[in-house]
Amino acid sequence: MDFKEVAEQLHKPEGELGKQVGEKMNHTNEIMNLSCIRLVTPESNDTILEIGMGNGLFCKYLFGSAPGIRYTGCDFSETMIQEAIQVNQSFVETGQAQFLLGDAMALPLADNLFTKAFTVNTLYFWQDPPKVLAEIRRVLQPGGKLLIAIRSKEVMQHLPFVSFGFHLYSPEEVRELLSQNGFAAISIHEIPEPEQTIHGQVLKMDSVIISGVRVV
Repeated sequence: MDFKEVAEQLHKPEGELGKQVGEKMNHTNEIMNLSCIRLVTPESNDTILEIGMGNGLFCKYLFGSAPGIRYTGCDFSETMIQEAIQVNQSFVETGQAQFLLGDAMALPLADNLFTKAFTVNTLYFWQDPPKVLAEIRRVLQPGGKLLIAIRSKEVMQHLPFVSFGFHLYSPEEVRELLSQNGFAAISIHEIPEPEQTIHGQVLKMDSVIISGVRVV
C-alpha cells in the first residue's frame, strides 16, 4: 500500500485489506483502547456507545467491569461491522452487544439512550466536528460522559500518511472543541507509550484521552 491507501484504510477499513488493517490497529492501539475503557469507568447497567469500534476486539473488557452493561458499536465500514459481530458473537447472542452500520453525523439511534460514549482515533476524520458532537449529545443522557482518544498533533505530524485526509489536534484544541459544543467538566489524560516503529520510522507515542460531560 502507498501512504494514500494506508490513510484511506485507516479512515474506513474495507475488504480483505481492511480486515488486516483492523488487526494491525488492535496491536498498535492496544494501550490507547484499554486506557480509554478504563477511563470510561463502566458501572452497573451502563449503556455505552462506541463510535468507530473497528473489529470490536476490545469491547469485551467492558463487560467484565460491572454487571448489566449494554454496548452498542457504530461504524460506517460494513467490513468492520461484520468482523465485530463475528468477534463478539457470544455477546451479540446474549443481547449485551449490538453493532450498527451508520455515520457519526446521523447516528441511527434514539435520543437520550446512553450513559457513556467513547471513540478512539476517529476524530481526525470528522468532516464536521460540531455536527458529530451534536449527534453524540443527542444520544447521550443529560450528564452522560464522552471520551475522545487521540494521538497528539506533536506525535501524529511525523507519520507519513497523515497528509491524506487527517485533521490533527492538540489536547487543548479538543478541550476547546468540547467546551464550545455542549460539554463541561472537561479533563485531559495524557498517557506515554513505548516507542513504535511505523513504516520504518521509530516514533515516540502517546495516548491522549479527553473527557467531558453533556451539559443538561
